[in-house]
Amino acid sequence: MRKYLFLLGLFFVTSFVFGQKVPPANWSHNISKSNAKVGDIIEVIFTTSIPEGYHIYSNDYGDCPPVKAKFIYNQNLSFELVGNAKAIGSHHYMDDIFECEVADFENKAEFRQQIKLLSSKPDIEGVLEYQMCTSDGMCVIFEYDFRIEGLTVLGKLIVNPEQIQSKPDIIVEEEEVVESAELEISTDQESNSETQNNVQSSEGYTSFAGLISEDSVHYSSYQATSKEDTASCEIKTFEGSSNQDTTTYWGLFILAFLSGLAALLTPCVFPMIPMTVSFFMKDGSKAKAIRNGFIYGTSIIAIYVFIGTLVAVVAGPAAANWLSTHWLPNIFFFLIFVVFAASFFGAFEIVLPSWLVNKADQQSDKGGLVGIFFMAFTIVLVSFSCTGPIVGSILVQSAGGAFVQPLIGMLGFSLAFAIPFSLFAIFPNWLNSLPASGGWLNSVKVVLGFLELAFGLKFLSVADQTYHWGILDREIYIGLWIVIFLLMGFYLLGKIKFSHDSDMPFLKVPRLLFAIATFSFVSYLVPGLFGAPLKALAGYLPPMSTHDFNLLESHEEHKPYYAGVKPLYEDKLHLPDGLRGYFDYEQGMEVARKIGRPVLLDFTGHGCVNCREMEARVWSDSRVHNLLDEKFLVISLYVDEKTVELPEDEFFYDKKGKLIKTLAKKNSTIQECYFDANAQPLYALLDNEGNLLQPTKTYDLDIEGYIQFLQSGLAEYQNRMTTKQ
Repeated sequence: MRKYLFLLGLFFVTSFVFGQKVPPANWSHNISKSNAKVGDIIEVIFTTSIPEGYHIYSNDYGDCPPVKAKFIYNQNLSFELVGNAKAIGSHHYMDDIFECEVADFENKAEFRQQIKLLSSKPDIEGVLEYQMCTSDGMCVIFEYDFRIEGLTVLGKLIVNPEQIQSKPDIIVEEEEVVESAELEISTDQESNSETQNNVQSSEGYTSFAGLISEDSVHYSSYQATSKEDTASCEIKTFEGSSNQDTTTYWGLFILAFLSGLAALLTPCVFPMIPMTVSFFMKDGSKAKAIRNGFIYGTSIIAIYVFIGTLVAVVAGPAAANWLSTHWLPNIFFFLIFVVFAASFFGAFEIVLPSWLVNKADQQSDKGGLVGIFFMAFTIVLVSFSCTGPIVGSILVQSAGGAFVQPLIGMLGFSLAFAIPFSLFAIFPNWLNSLPASGGWLNSVKVVLGFLELAFGLKFLSVADQTYHWGILDREIYIGLWIVIFLLMGFYLLGKIKFSHDSDMPFLKVPRLLFAIATFSFVSYLVPGLFGAPLKALAGYLPPMSTHDFNLLESHEEHKPYYAGVKPLYEDKLHLPDGLRGYFDYEQGMEVARKIGRPVLLDFTGHGCVNCREMEARVWSDSRVHNLLDEKFLVISLYVDEKTVELPEDEFFYDKKGKLIKTLAKKNSTIQECYFDANAQPLYALLDNEGNLLQPTKTYDLDIEGYIQFLQSGLAEYQNRMTTKQ
């Protein structure tokens, strides 16, 4: 409360400050040496005397409201800041008003900034913003304009003169200075004699800053020139390879079949198994059970093949993306899981509508088929939120007019997907044949109810992430899972009893083992509340960027932006593990061209399970992380971001004549146009002209393979850029 009273008082007294004529500080600056060579580091010393009764806030304290001193440079390629401006002799203390630590100067202030010279004629100028305050708390913000002169620098230019003269509009604040890794300069003048753009570091990595001219690149070729422009997109291919599908029909079928088996383990599909058991758990002959199971499996296959191909032809892959990322279907699926969980807990029984049951009685065979088909359709509809991205590449082929391969792929996928459900439909009475089937079966249903409740949170989480509601951040999600599985463990131990449970005179060994496994899982979850990565659950949990209470965070200083360029949309979009990068294709490609780095194009999504797994298990490897942070520029393109609309002057038509207004649609258009794909994750390595450096890569947890992918792309990039010198 005291903070707000102070700020309110500060607002009212500002009108009197100017009447008291708070004086500015009399700043001056000098340099550590006036003679230097290109590549040398000089030190600029800023000093001022402070009148008695006044103080100036420093820049070397944490997150506390008083305005810090800030150095803003007119950035160009003739110099490079080395670290931040260092405060010399500042006084640190706990401020009674703001109740946090601050630092200031009295009598005298001094800052020192190290600068690396990259040109024989460095152009170094900027402004120092600082706050001069009286002892009773009245403050005025002043500016001190400075320009570094009197330098004699020997050596050859290591950048083009026109690049030095062309100053970008972007200013670099003290916290966002250009890092020395961006332009790695050799101090050996003879190594620079071959080229003015090529710069060699001690690690042997070459940066080609500005080698590709701005006029020679066109990043937005995915956009149609007009609504009537329906020309085909030019698919990016890697020289020496082809993006044409060479997979045989059998190979495609096997791959799709394996994908179907993998889809069974997704959080949208696995919890649907108890629904099948509940629906088919009724008396009947074995022949009827086999018939129903066969019809059930065939219905799933037919629905998947028909709907998948129809969606691809009529609506395109955007429909699958809408179903898996829009808030409406995700909230609907979440409510379905909650309703089924309540049913399994014994709150009520889920039955088919009475009109459907009556019709089934009148037309027994026909009615039975309707009920089975309805159940199959429900399974497909709910599970499509997770299976849609898996079959996305197949749907793209359908949309492009290739029908044979999509039909084979969808057949293989749906066959693997249908087999387990058909078996549960044929043999639901297996559970009834076990000893004490009644009590044991109800216990299974209750346990499955807990699982339904836990997995249902995934749908709510997807909607929360894509729309940035902030209601289900990572620690809240983990906390809910801990509560759910703790209750499940207590239930298995017999400490919680539901209305339909039988008396349990003693604890059986299987229940004890399941209880031990459940509590062990809870023990694994607990560190996640404090920031542990929980890599085994990376695909199910919200990203680390949503974790507010992270005790394990390293609290490293914010890394400077590449070339001082602040990423667009960084307030809503994030990269994992402290990686730097961009979220707009054109902005990222232009920055990469300026600093001379290859690009890793990362097509991802808030609700992409496999994307989170790749980030947690592959990108977190120190070797991969270092390559991405030090050798590449990462551009993460979110295809399911629902809140960011493009500026009106950036609207464009895609090759189908559709007006694109949102960032998500733009990113999806880029992926489909350039790479003929819509499934995430997709990784593409590009040079500064937008050409592929290697064939694209998808979901693959092989760390060594991913490192080879990056290293091969880096080597190809250096070879291409060297030939352009």
